[in-house]
Amino acid sequence: MNLPNKLSLTRILLIPVILLFMLPISLPGIDASGWNAFISEYGMIIAAVLFVIASVTDLIDGKIARKYNLITNLGKFLDSLADKMLVISVLIALVDLNRISSVWVCIVVLREFAVTGIRMLASAQGVVMAAKMIGKIKTVFQMIAITYLMFESLLIRILEFLFKGWGHASIVDTVQCVGNILFLISIAMTIISGMDYLLKNLKYFKENE
Repeated sequence: MNLPNKLSLTRILLIPVILLFMLPISLPGIDASGWNAFISEYGMIIAAVLFVIASVTDLIDGKIARKYNLITNLGKFLDSLADKMLVISVLIALVDLNRISSVWVCIVVLREFAVTGIRMLASAQGVVMAAKMIGKIKTVFQMIAITYLMFESLLIRILEFLFKGWGHASIVDTVQCVGNILFLISIAMTIISGMDYLLKNLKYFKENE
């Protein structure tokens, strides 16, 4: 397995670790109060740092593959799969934490199902579709928005320290408003990129009727 594929695989392996620090543990017969207290205080910050590391692997694996001519069908598959798994997993966790609505996650998931369907139709004709530029741009917007949402608690603490006269509620509202805007932009890019995939690959539908 070449280096770009190893980076994509690393991105996948980081997902359960990120979720471990994002979500409290609630299992019958297990007293996780100490761990959950730690997660409540510092977990999201650690998860956010790990998410940034995972996102960076997404930026560099493609560059390495192109620079050293290491592009493979496995690499195309792993890169796309890792992106989807990382983004969707963290978004579901944010729903569980009541930060975002499940409606937005449904839009992201449905878009990925649609694109995967198109890829399957193309694959039936021997075509392995690599991620398109608009899809990459969509992923970048998603990762920026998610990173911001994950760092919100730290940002609130910093602003409360710097601007003590603002009041906690005002700071929280401001920080979350910016997060909502960034996230809605990422959702818009998700819809636009999905429509782009659909409209530019209608030939696969026609040839498989």
